[in-house]
Formats: sequence, C-alpha cells, structure tokens
Amino acid sequence: MSLTRSRAASIGVAGGALALALTACAGGTPAADPTASSASAVPGGNLTFAISVDSQCIDPQQVGNNDAIAIARQTVASLTTQDPQTGDILPWIAQSWKVNDDATSFTFTLRGGATYADGAPIDAASVKTNFEAIQALGAKATLGSSYLAGLKSIEVPDASTVVIDFSAPSAQFLQATSTFTLGLLSPATASVSQADRCLGKYVGSGPFSVKSYTPNQGAVLERRAGYDWAPPTAAHSGDAYLDTITYVVIPESGNRTGSLQSGQIDATTGIATTDAPLFQTADFWSHNRANPGVVYNLYANQSTPKLADVSVRQAIQKGIDREQITSALLGPADKPAVSPLSSSTPYFTDLSAELVYDPDAAKKLLDADGWTVGSDGIREKNGEKLSFLVTYWQSPKEVLELVQQQLRQIGVDLQLKFASIADVQAAQADGDYDFSYGNLTRADPDVLRTVFSSQGTNNATKRTAVEPIDELLAQQAATTDRAQRQKLVDEAATLLVTDASSIPIYQLSTTITASAKVHDLTFEASSRLDFYDAWVTP
Repeated sequence: MSLTRSRAASIGVAGGALALALTACAGGTPAADPTASSASAVPGGNLTFAISVDSQCIDPQQVGNNDAIAIARQTVASLTTQDPQTGDILPWIAQSWKVNDDATSFTFTLRGGATYADGAPIDAASVKTNFEAIQALGAKATLGSSYLAGLKSIEVPDASTVVIDFSAPSAQFLQATSTFTLGLLSPATASVSQADRCLGKYVGSGPFSVKSYTPNQGAVLERRAGYDWAPPTAAHSGDAYLDTITYVVIPESGNRTGSLQSGQIDATTGIATTDAPLFQTADFWSHNRANPGVVYNLYANQSTPKLADVSVRQAIQKGIDREQITSALLGPADKPAVSPLSSSTPYFTDLSAELVYDPDAAKKLLDADGWTVGSDGIREKNGEKLSFLVTYWQSPKEVLELVQQQLRQIGVDLQLKFASIADVQAAQADGDYDFSYGNLTRADPDVLRTVFSSQGTNNATKRTAVEPIDELLAQQAATTDRAQRQKLVDEAATLLVTDASSIPIYQLSTTITASAKVHDLTFEASSRLDFYDAWVTP
C-alpha cells in the first residue's frame, strides 16, 4: 500500500519543547523552562551565540560540523519536518506526498506562496535544481550525497509536483527531506561557486538570511521579512522574532564560560561539564537532548588481519567499561551507549545486555585465540603485538585515554593519534587506520547503513564482502512497514554489536546553556538548534 501524508492529518508539537529535558539543579534555583513560559514573545533584538569551531563553510548543502549547522539550519526551509517527540515526518514546503510500495518513488505536492529570499517561487523546478546541485557537489555535500545515493531521476509534471525516483529502495529518503542538508536554496545559487557558497553567498528559503560571515570570527543572520511557511513543529507563524543572530567563534571552553557569565554572549552549546554548575542559578537555564543517530564508536578496520578476527573485536567490546567512562568523565546527561543507535533515534532498542563489561570473558577469548600476555603486559602472537592505532579528532580525548587504560587490563595496546578533521577523513578514505572514532547524527536508523554497510557511503569497517548485516541493512531501507522495519533494524543492530563491527562507547548529547533573557531556543528532531521561535527579553 502506498503511503500518503497531508497537512490536515499532521499534529505539531510547539517548538519541540516536549522532547527536551531540563537539566538538574544543584546549589541554586534555575530559571524556569523558557519553552514552558507563560510570557508573550517580544519581537526584535539580537541573540549572540558562541560556537567553538569554525569549519570555514556555512553553506547548508556542504556543511557537516554541528557548529556550522547551527548557522545553516536557520537559513533554509525543507520539504518536510520531523516531530522531535514522535519521529513522525510532517509537512513543511511539501503539503503532501506519496511513496510507492518499494520506496523507490516519492511524489511531493508543494504548498503555494512560499518563496526564496530573492523572491523566486519555491516550485517543483527549483526542488529539482536543488537536488541536482547537491549531486553535482559530490563529496563536498558530506551528508546530502549519501541521502541522494541512487537517485535515478527527478520529474516535474507541473509547478507544484515533483517526482523523485531512485534506482533502489530508499525508505530513508522521506526523513532526509526534513534535514537541513536537503534544505532549499534559490535556483540562482546553483551557479555560485562552492567556495563562495561556503562564505555565505547563497540565497535561502528559511526565516533568516546571511548578513555577513567572516571565517574564524563569526556570522550574522538577519530576520527575513515575509516568511510565512513555518512547519507545524513551530510555536508560531510568520516572521521570526529575532532581528538578528550573531554567532561568535570562541575556541577555548573557559572563554565561553566567562563570556556567558559576563553577558558578552547570550547562549552556547559549548560549556564544559566541569563548568556546568556555574550556570545552575536563576540567571541561566539549560536544555539537554540526546543526538539521534550512531553513537560514539570505535570503528574497526576489518581489512587488517588482526581486526578481521572476530574474537579480537569481541574481546575489545567486552573490555570497555562504558559506565565508568560516563560517570568519571562526562556530564549527568551523557549516557553509556546501549546500542549502535542513540536512544533518541526512531526504531532504537536497548541492547545493553549485549554490551556488558566483562574483562574476564575478554581475556578468555584472547587466550583461546592464541594471544598470550608478554612481559610488558601486552598480548602477542607469532611475534606480533596486539597493538592498534586510533586516529581521531573529536574531544574529549580523556574518553579515549580511559578506553586505552581499560583495554590494557586485558592485554590490548591502544595507541592514540590526534589529527585534523581533514587528515582523519583522508585516512578513512584510504583505509590507513586500525580504528577510527566518531559518531554520525541523523534521526533515522538508515544511518546504520551509511556507516556500517560494506555498500554504504562511509563503510567505516572497510569490509568488502557482502555479509548478512549488509542484507539486513538493505532490507530495512526497502520497507515502509513500521513493524517490519523495526524487526530488521533490531536484527541489524544486534548483529553489529555481537560480532563487534560496532564498538559503541557513549551517547552524544547536546546541551544549550543560556541567559535567562533568552526564551524558546530549542532543538529540532536531529538535535540541531532551532532559533525560529527564539526571542530575548528587552
């Protein structure tokens, strides 16, 4: 049976507020949850927000870094939106859609009256231009290229109808249309160079437009007049409340803390766990939400002989104490991984029974596999040490340092190498690593196929042969039946854990910390920041 969704059938959650949890308070009375405030929004003003990293690009269709996304998301509308509480896909620019039985064809009917910031209509032809431009970006479209993998054709029967066909089933595509990376830019932007687009020289469809962007310093967005197509997940309609959003780059955590305390900035997601108690007073508030998608993992390069050995991978899986990592190093909102998927991801199932810390069982696996403990405590076999190199760029490095200590207890030597994002990506592309480390945010379980399938965009494990896990991940991408997809996702996630193709560590979450003058700054379903409903007390 084909699936159809219309605006009349959708139910929105105001600002996604019900999906958020207020952080615990100690030593003070925190400000009331601003999303639950009875105060009326006051239009106008500027909100200054600190980011920690500048990736030198703010083009929605090219960025993948969370700080850049915090800027880019505000400038584009998408075909659909996703309810952060239920995971349901709801109308936005598309007022309805149909999906064929095998999820190879998607027909969207667009709402009327929506325009780009240059006045061009958001019509079917412009959607076609956008998606073809993303295809043309190739690897530059770090996320969008994977969402459009297998795109076969885009047809425009009329100005309000666009038909998108894939060469293979792609059930994930409907959720992909809710993401910022498939957000819509004016057709005129397609002819702008990639470099200029990175510098903010693009025209969007969202509630804010780029006023200025200076790499390594920050960006300013300004409210767009006449925006009148907010999604049903928003708390209001019409123009955004803020006149401007000023993003400033502050790399040092301590400086972000000081800037928020002094009022130089109004909000950030970059407060260190150790500094969080400083903001548990009536002058500030915090919101936390788990990032959906693949949790922080060690990705074993199975093209190497040692990590092709399932017993070695399983021993490492059992030798990691995830509870100790989160309790000793991370905040109260950061949880141990209990699946390759985070708990806020649709179709998540708790697999903690498969991820029990058991160093004795780990040692027995390695003993049976012929790895004997050497004089330095590190196991060896046939003159080779059980030693691995992890190439990483994400912080906090202390997480990997504790994993290093834990694995040494079972005779595994884990060496750590910090590198730039570009160097890590190059190493991953070349397969020049033992373990890589990281996560991938997406509010759809197909993220598992992107990361772990031997046919996937990332193929983080560097497997070449098609195995049962690949078949399961392909099958879940081909079904629109929720119960059947749940079964397939559960089987795939379980298999990833039991054969230790996925070695999950902890679940990433994002915390907004803000002055009490800031209201209704929220998360959307992918735990990306949403400034549309935000306002500031004059």
